[in-house]
Amino acid sequence: MNRHNLGLIAIAVVLVVISLIMGGRQEGAEFAGADGQAMAAVATLQPDYQPWFSPIWQPPSGEVEGLLFALQAALGTGLLGYYLGLRRGQSQSRARQPDRVDAGD
Repeated sequence: MNRHNLGLIAIAVVLVVISLIMGGRQEGAEFAGADGQAMAAVATLQPDYQPWFSPIWQPPSGEVEGLLFALQAALGTGLLGYYLGLRRGQSQSRARQPDRVDAGD
């Protein structure tokens, strides 16, 4: 590994450690998503608010919901990584081939 990669890895580790330290200092800080915070804000501003629709399927537990979210993230990451790798391979393949002249067949 070169110095540039080691520096980036060190920065990433420092950011993770700082976020863990800062997150652990807040009292009552739970791992909650923006959906729950938005629902709380709406309930505070409009106590008589009625949602327009309800979910089609509710996961049986928070663990299942987290698993489905992780699977969705993994699938999206895999597709993005495949696409970026494919494009890079095509680019490198074009760079290695000498300029070809099309005969117009």
